[in-house]
Amino acid sequence: MSRSLRLRGYSPNRSSGSGIPLMETLQDLGKGMLITGVFAFFFYRSIWAFPPMSLAGWIYLRRSRHHRRRRRDRQLLVQFKECIQAVAASMRAGYAVENAFLESIADIRSMFGEGCAMERELKQLRQGLCNNVTLEALLTEMGQRSGLEEIQEFAEVFAIAKRNGGSIPVIIDAASSSVSRRLEVEEEMETLLSARRLEQRVMNAMPFLIVWYVEAGNPGYFNMLYGNLPGIVLMTVCMGVYLLAYVLSEWIFEKTFEER
Repeated sequence: MSRSLRLRGYSPNRSSGSGIPLMETLQDLGKGMLITGVFAFFFYRSIWAFPPMSLAGWIYLRRSRHHRRRRRDRQLLVQFKECIQAVAASMRAGYAVENAFLESIADIRSMFGEGCAMERELKQLRQGLCNNVTLEALLTEMGQRSGLEEIQEFAEVFAIAKRNGGSIPVIIDAASSSVSRRLEVEEEMETLLSARRLEQRVMNAMPFLIVWYVEAGNPGYFNMLYGNLPGIVLMTVCMGVYLLAYVLSEWIFEKTFEER
């Protein structure tokens, strides 16, 4: 952030669009501990295995936060699209672009509820305008806070158009169309990959279900794998193969998502 923005009293909360609520954090921690316990019991059946098995819980926490962040980014992008569409409508009604952004706060609140990410961003924008910060600088800060490429590109193009006297409504309409296409592509990708994602989850659970089924029908069948060095080595190798397969499947999904 530039020094001039700090001097004018504008101090945005950089986590306004991506903060993780405490309740969700506690839920993730609880699930991570549950997974750690399942791994400790499944592979070693020893309480002493709980600390090293925290690796599995840590992997889960990272993936969970990654998916949660992606959902939040998508929600913010949807809200941003609606915001600039409301701005374009207000400008066609004769509002100046600064006032159009301020008027969009009510529209965003009515569509997504009070306290949504875009409403918080627009309130910070209003605070900056009240302190005589330029709209271009505020949009640039919004793009940096969000980390979304679409918002950052919009802020750059908007700043250039504002300096050179370009058509702001045309730029806003083009940005809205671009974001809409991006969201449509992502939705199509999610639909195509949803079946594969379900298959992946079934395969992740299959080893645990098979062992549980065999153990239920033949109590003590796997006792030879626990409490002795050869069994510990074998189960450690099995756990390593399982975790490697899980990480590889997640990596394949990520690459497929990015390439499309």
